[in-house]
Amino acid sequence: MKTIAVLQHTDSEYLGLLEDHLEGRSIRFAYLRPFAPGARLPATAEGYDGLVILGAGPRGVVSGDLLASLGAELRLAADFLARDLPVIGIGIGSAILALAAGGGAEEAPLRFVVGTARLVDAGALGGHLPETWPYALYMRDRPVPPTGARILARDDEGAPALFAVGARSFGFLSHPGIKTGMVEDLIMEFDEVPEGTAERLAELRRMQPEIAAALAPIMAGLIGATGLMATD
Repeated sequence: MKTIAVLQHTDSEYLGLLEDHLEGRSIRFAYLRPFAPGARLPATAEGYDGLVILGAGPRGVVSGDLLASLGAELRLAADFLARDLPVIGIGIGSAILALAAGGGAEEAPLRFVVGTARLVDAGALGGHLPETWPYALYMRDRPVPPTGARILARDDEGAPALFAVGARSFGFLSHPGIKTGMVEDLIMEFDEVPEGTAERLAELRRMQPEIAAALAPIMAGLIGATGLMATD
């Protein structure tokens, strides 16, 4: 049985709908919470088969309230990559993946965007990635994928919605398993809130069944590409 580390930046944002897909494939996950009092991140990937780096609401990596654990997270992600273990970055986690892989991140304001991602690489995730899928983005800053990264899908503005670093690591600009309650909790947890939040929340509620439906093929392709179900 494989075990993945899940790097969490706030109690409000977690794996969401991804949890059921991982549990259904007997993939264990352990949350790491560097924001908790006295908590420390492991220094290496030892003991884990993969890493998921979640979002952080209004916290950024180059602007705003910066993640206090950024340095340790970059070192940990780099160790996973050096061992050829999969890293899945989500939201600000995709920027951390990009940075750890030799790319970068650029400043962007906190925003709440609901839209449609479009496939631009027909072979993405073994052909499982849908032609289009709905997304909801709640984050600050944005990733700059490293040279050599494959752009698999783009958002409504043409920015990378999903990119691949090597064969087994992937950066999702938005959370593919987002739940409306996660955004509601982020809004209550932090003082800073994007404009138009009430309207976007209503859109997200309407889109929730579509997001759940699109996640099934995305996860099938992702699990296959990362090798997380392979036996030792």
